[in-house]
Amino acid sequence: MGNNTKKIIVGGVAMGGGAPVSIQSMLSAPAHDMAANLAQAKELEAAGCDIFRVAVPDRESVALIPALKEAVDMPLVADIHFDHRLALEAVAAGADKIRLNPGNIGGEEQVRQVADACRQKKVPIRVGVNSGSIEKDLLERYGRTPQALAESALRHVDLLERCDFTDIVVAIKSSDVAETVAANRLLAQQIAYPLHLGVTEAGTPTMGILKSAAALGSLLLDGIGDTIRISLTAPPVEEVRVAQNLLKALGLRGGIRIVSCPTCGRCKIGLMDLAAQVEKALAGLEGNLTVAVMGCAVNGPGEASHADIGVAGGDGEGLLFAKGKPLKKVPFDEILPQLVGLVEEALR
Repeated sequence: MGNNTKKIIVGGVAMGGGAPVSIQSMLSAPAHDMAANLAQAKELEAAGCDIFRVAVPDRESVALIPALKEAVDMPLVADIHFDHRLALEAVAAGADKIRLNPGNIGGEEQVRQVADACRQKKVPIRVGVNSGSIEKDLLERYGRTPQALAESALRHVDLLERCDFTDIVVAIKSSDVAETVAANRLLAQQIAYPLHLGVTEAGTPTMGILKSAAALGSLLLDGIGDTIRISLTAPPVEEVRVAQNLLKALGLRGGIRIVSCPTCGRCKIGLMDLAAQVEKALAGLEGNLTVAVMGCAVNGPGEASHADIGVAGGDGEGLLFAKGKPLKKVPFDEILPQLVGLVEEALR
């Protein structure tokens, strides 16, 4: 998204330089379970994931890369730790990007070998630093702080630059929201490489979604961030759905946006159930519309006049409206089908 960041290409997907914010997730199936990994990758692609990552913990798991690339069209990121030879094999096997921490795969010579292989194949490298991988001297100097995270990432970037490699994406993550935001703001002031945003170890969906939305939303609204992953202790496809909704909420991605009021004592229809039914009914539609589901005249066409299509509840009925202008009243049982019909008509 950032216009000031360098544009790189990950398997055909542009990142940085004003390109749309891309959505990433990571396969969670055991590395040696080929069938489960293929099934997860296909599910992610069907859900609209832009880029996906797979762990490559040993030589046997390198075989996942060509099999996955044959099964789906999404760019594949190979996640490498400790052994630079796995990165070399992953590049040779067709990985579209390598994710590594240059500090844990050996010395500068090993990093140079990976950089050379990636340069020859035009494969970007994502530098990944999190709060658990900060170097000891930085912890002694700064403690666990945003400054330590940012400086650690800058060291790794400098190492790759010394290897004459600049096709770089940088990710610095913490499980702490404020720390993640502050560290990325610091880093954005000092480098022009695309930034991968995320809150690491965010947790189960209940808190993980809130933490990710708070951190990533703050940064993206500042114009910081080029690609995101919502890290949840949940099936990977849930990460994609949450990321899509977050980008829609921030106005960074089109789609059907539903607004609904929280209800109050004036409401005389089953608004909670109706809003849930509308959301479910419109989930499969593609388009760029705002649909309002409001409880009464107070929160009706006036307050929701920005909505393309909406309904305001009455006493056992609803007033359908478009752009704040009333269309017609319908019985409660007719609200859902007629509202959906208006949306489908507007999308034609």
